Amino acid sequence: MKKFLKYTLAVIVGSFVTIGILLIGFFIMVGIMAASSQKEVTVKDNSILVLKLDGPIVERKSSDPISEAFSELLGETAPIGLNQILSSIKKAQRDDRIKGIYMESGIVMGGYASIEEIRNALLEFKKAGKFIISFASIYSQKSYYLASAADKVYLNPGGMLEFQGISANRTFFKNTLEKLGIEMQVFRHGEFKSAVEPFTRTEMSEAARLQTQTYTHSIWRHILTKIDASRKLGLEKLNNIADQVPMFQNENFLIQSGLVDALKYKDQVLIELKDSTNTNYKKDLNSINIRKYADVYVPDNKKGISKNKIAIIYAEGEIDGSDSEGIVSDDLSRTIRQARRDSTIKAVVLRINSPGGSALGSEIIWREVKLTSDTKPLIVSMGDLAASGGYYIACAADTIVAHPNTLTGSIGVFGLIPNVKGLFNKIGITTDRVKTNKFADMPAIDRPFTPDEKELMQAFVENTYNTFIGRCAEGRKTSKAAIDEIGQGRVWSGKDALEINLVDVLGGIGRAVEIAAQKANIADNFRIVELPEELTPMEQFLKNITGDAKAYMNNLFWNSSEYARTLRIINGMQDSYPIQARIPYEISLN
Repeated sequence: MKKFLKYTLAVIVGSFVTIGILLIGFFIMVGIMAASSQKEVTVKDNSILVLKLDGPIVERKSSDPISEAFSELLGETAPIGLNQILSSIKKAQRDDRIKGIYMESGIVMGGYASIEEIRNALLEFKKAGKFIISFASIYSQKSYYLASAADKVYLNPGGMLEFQGISANRTFFKNTLEKLGIEMQVFRHGEFKSAVEPFTRTEMSEAARLQTQTYTHSIWRHILTKIDASRKLGLEKLNNIADQVPMFQNENFLIQSGLVDALKYKDQVLIELKDSTNTNYKKDLNSINIRKYADVYVPDNKKGISKNKIAIIYAEGEIDGSDSEGIVSDDLSRTIRQARRDSTIKAVVLRINSPGGSALGSEIIWREVKLTSDTKPLIVSMGDLAASGGYYIACAADTIVAHPNTLTGSIGVFGLIPNVKGLFNKIGITTDRVKTNKFADMPAIDRPFTPDEKELMQAFVENTYNTFIGRCAEGRKTSKAAIDEIGQGRVWSGKDALEINLVDVLGGIGRAVEIAAQKANIADNFRIVELPEELTPMEQFLKNITGDAKAYMNNLFWNSSEYARTLRIINGMQDSYPIQARIPYEISLN
């Protein structure tokens, strides 16, 4: 019997080893195929740039043919970097071979600030006298906002267009937790620090409702203003159109409203593109996809390669969260420190797209930001989110640049620790312990906090908040009292944040680079470097097989729905630092 079990175990172990070797071989083969399939990209004369944004938009997309091949095998569209999109549009503006842009981006997967950045780049592109034509069968509201920058906006007959205003929905778990016998023990500072509310309430508090109404209305007004500037419809008319929900109206309504220029099939749009480029109807259009165009070199007017550098450092995701693609405080701090010590780097642009996270991780990063801003110009560029811990790491910058529809602020902290004693009682689990000191088992999740423990925890939260507003007051050159008045965990739009001195300038990453160059006195003589440096294909491959593939599969689940994303937040709290500087909820605007 022992021999049988021994041989059976050996077969099982051997099988797993064999499967592992085969998987590694498979990834190597995919990598080789992906690398070998890459050809030199050429752009023909009289071409159009095809802007098809059908994948998630991330701040920075590195060259990773293995992950892209893996995504294709799973039927997923690989992410595209905002940096790739913006640089490609800018190149196309000065590329004489590119005559115009054709957009086919009906469902854009990005935040409003990212879309604002792309939209502004398109408006700048048109100044070169080149055309932009947009076509889709379905326009989401974000996609239509992007498309409204085009010269012509076309919708497929029978298609749909979403334009109905902004909503921000919340999901609450208090009743569910009570049924399970779980009590969420909350410690926070900030009237508006409503990140804990899903676990303690059944609806929004008045403070949470007020701040949500404020920033959603601010963003909506900005969107309407920008659409009006392009479509000349008037703000009142645009609101009336939104109230009639164009998605459920007939085709005549869409034309009469002025939201679209015409209903056309794709073949009709292609004919118009051929007319715009003087292409023979019997020939195919010369076109290049933006993903391929990102690798095309287009010379600019600068002479030679400048020794002066402006480093763009990307900080995207939760700070020290469970997400492998988030911000690791030690890694980001190291990158900022290296930029500070590099004498060829004359200024730094820190691009932040983060809801915050660990208060300790934020403090670690803040220190390097402060040391760098004392040494050379450091400009913060805010993306979709730069709130709570995301604002913490921004506040020491020389200048803070945000989009009008960036979500920022949320200056506040909280601690959230569950008491699962009721659940344990329901399912028959008991616990026991011994300890050498009064607080040796703190925090424990199988019992409620004692009054003394609550006092200690709340004092810890208050101390962290006091440090937070102190950092902000120092960076913004004001008092703690002034920061506390606009803090308290309240979320602000970038436009409103400008009015209360949380940000300095409205604009995108290009504006931040301009300011950095001016402050470093290198406005006419610099080049951009992106940090941290990209991994080589082999390094990226090794990273993939040592954990990223698993993380990718996990993300397919955790990001697959609104409820899955909420569960991801709860799951991440198990390993999180106990005091969080994080934005309320998982904010998602339609």
